[in-house]
Amino acid sequence: MEDIKDSSVKRFCSRNILVILGFSSIMAVTALIAVGLTQNKALPENVKYGIVLDAGSSHTSLYIYKWPAEKENDTGVVRQMEECKVKGPGISEYVNKKTEIHNYLTECMERAREAIPSSQHHETPVYLGATAGMRLLRLQNKEQADSVLSGVTKSLSNYPFDFQGARIITGQEEGAYGWITINYLLGKFTQKLSWLSLIQRKSDNQETFGALDLGGASTQITFVPQNQTIESPDNALQFRLYGKDYSVYTHSFLCYGKDQALLQKLAKDIQVARNGTFKDPCFHPGYKKVMNVSVLYKTPCTKRFKTTLPLQQFEIQGSGDYQQCRASILELFNTSECPYSRCAFNGIFLPPLQGDFRAFSAFYFVMNFLNVTSEKVSSLEKVIEMVENFCSRPWQEIKTSFARVKERYLSEYCFSGTYILALLLEGYHFTADSWEHIQFIGKIQDSDAGWTLGYMLNLTNMIPAEQPLSAPLSHATYVFLMVLFSLILVAAVVIGLLLFHKPSYFWKEMV
Repeated sequence: MEDIKDSSVKRFCSRNILVILGFSSIMAVTALIAVGLTQNKALPENVKYGIVLDAGSSHTSLYIYKWPAEKENDTGVVRQMEECKVKGPGISEYVNKKTEIHNYLTECMERAREAIPSSQHHETPVYLGATAGMRLLRLQNKEQADSVLSGVTKSLSNYPFDFQGARIITGQEEGAYGWITINYLLGKFTQKLSWLSLIQRKSDNQETFGALDLGGASTQITFVPQNQTIESPDNALQFRLYGKDYSVYTHSFLCYGKDQALLQKLAKDIQVARNGTFKDPCFHPGYKKVMNVSVLYKTPCTKRFKTTLPLQQFEIQGSGDYQQCRASILELFNTSECPYSRCAFNGIFLPPLQGDFRAFSAFYFVMNFLNVTSEKVSSLEKVIEMVENFCSRPWQEIKTSFARVKERYLSEYCFSGTYILALLLEGYHFTADSWEHIQFIGKIQDSDAGWTLGYMLNLTNMIPAEQPLSAPLSHATYVFLMVLFSLILVAAVVIGLLLFHKPSYFWKEMV
């Protein structure tokens, strides 16, 4: 009788122990999963945002940038998040219609409001940088330029962002920030850019790329000279990026952007027009256009050619001759005087060209249209041949072949292509050999090549870094808990197996 009672007690205890062990196992597994998921879940993206508006001579573009709040060597790792092209001309055209500036900027600013989380609107800086178009307006009338900037400031201040101001940046800044952009995107500044998924590069022993920028009203050249003293202090700039100092040469040629250069050429050539008509070799055969003389002289860039003419209008008749067009363009460059050991043109110091160059903005857009940016067209001789052939094609044929391109832009590609070649070869002294070191680029790593990213990158030196987000548990605590719950689970499983398979052994040990 006692044996039966003893057996019942043992079975009862065994069941209870198994229940306890089962419950302990479930709790240990749950704890392991909970600790593992909590510790290893993706941390929220800790990023900052910035907005830069590029107010150029012919249009305005808005760029949204983002970067990790934790910076690398005091400089944020910035990438372009979005771009919005403002519909309409450059802001300098709003000098007599300032009330329209707000509507002009609204669409792109609303896109920025939607793209950036509302919780970060108040801490997102907004900068507007005006370039050569506004520089020219300031030369003409400083009060008018200031009033346009006031209108822009009033409009941008109405948005929930941290507006930092609208200003006219210098030509040297524009060139230098463009240089920063391309070298940054091509990995010349940092050894590790995993956040951007760029190829890892070591920068200490690498030469940087030179930058060639061309807009509508100005053009910039920027590079690091090799063992060369910069004889003109105005052309020297210093930057500190990712813990390293850089000394660069830069110059901006105001009035030598492609649009202002064309107006200069027309203002020069119209003086020999007969009966208000003249043949222009920089336009296609069969092309005709009537222009007002006043259009030529409303810009400071044509002041040196201004003269009294007995006509209010003139007609351009294209002849499509590359060599004659080139000869006419070269008259815009004064290469006879140089107060330094070496000059570009107009008496501006230029050190010997060094390293590889990247040409962007209008350099790229024009040459890409002319189909000379591919690797198959690497020789200067071939490029000249293609531009020459393009210029000689009849206007009617060109209009048919490129029916989707607006005539205003289409008609100027011959001049622009010829002008770019003249500027690079005669103005900057590239040769057939060094031409192979120029690459025309539009985008790098989904970011536009231009001055705005470099501007944002440099400005992030003034934005405080934050401590990186960390996991909920320290590494030591995490390891301790995982080991503890693992041991509990293993112990419960082992005891359960002994109870189930060898209960007599278990009870004997207990006795």
